[in-house]
Amino acid sequence: MNRLDSRYLNLLDLIVQLGADKSDRTGTGTKSIFGAQIRHCMCDGFPLLTTKKMPLKTIATELKWFLKGDTNIKYLHDNNCHIWDGDYEKSGREDGELGPIYGKQWRSWGSHRQTNHILNETKTIHPGIDQMKNLIDGLKNNPDSRRHMVSAWNVSELDQMTLPPCHYGFQCNVSDGVLSLMWNQRSVDTFLGLPFNIASYGLLLLLLCEETGYTPGNLIGNLGDVHLYNNHLDQAKEQMNRVGYEDLPTLTLSNVDILNGEFDFELKDYQSHPTIKAPLSN
Repeated sequence: MNRLDSRYLNLLDLIVQLGADKSDRTGTGTKSIFGAQIRHCMCDGFPLLTTKKMPLKTIATELKWFLKGDTNIKYLHDNNCHIWDGDYEKSGREDGELGPIYGKQWRSWGSHRQTNHILNETKTIHPGIDQMKNLIDGLKNNPDSRRHMVSAWNVSELDQMTLPPCHYGFQCNVSDGVLSLMWNQRSVDTFLGLPFNIASYGLLLLLLCEETGYTPGNLIGNLGDVHLYNNHLDQAKEQMNRVGYEDLPTLTLSNVDILNGEFDFELKDYQSHPTIKAPLSN
């Protein structure tokens, strides 16, 4: 099978065989290991697992939402994306907001808004730092820099977030015209979340290459608490018994406007085993 599926299934097996039983904030319970890495060469194809069918449109919608700097669930609902519903419902909020999560940190770190309750008006008094714009400028104008980084872990705003960032930052590297991306993740829902994260950052890497003209290189995930929820163990074992397809799909982009969170894509030659359903723990 292709190398991505093989590496992913090996990670599942490692957790099943060696994972420690741990409690967690959701009350579900997990088998967990600490510290792992998953690597993918974009030359092998687009990193979408073939051992179960993956919903790329949902993944792309969430990434567009991040890139727009949006933190309101309305955009996701308008585009039939419901992966944040559980966290939003658990928050008890009714205004659609999830707090200063990924989009806010990527596009307006440190921004401040002030509300005049008498006039019922809210205005921005500090626009914040646009990390994505700075990243792209740096990649184009200073490619050898070791500071091509974007962080979502804003310590001063963690308590305002519906969910603190799981994938809390990423770094880019340019070498001989090849752009690679490495993301860091503190908490990894290996069955449901990790395949999304791999595809999302693979898509982001391709978008950055479209914007800068570089060739896609390596995609690397550094993973902290890597776990399988106890109610995902049977599903993980089912997936481990599958043999992935030899070839990964290819993906082409068009109408790319990364700083406005807009792009179209076409996925070609995607073959996969059927979806494996599992409950999402919030």
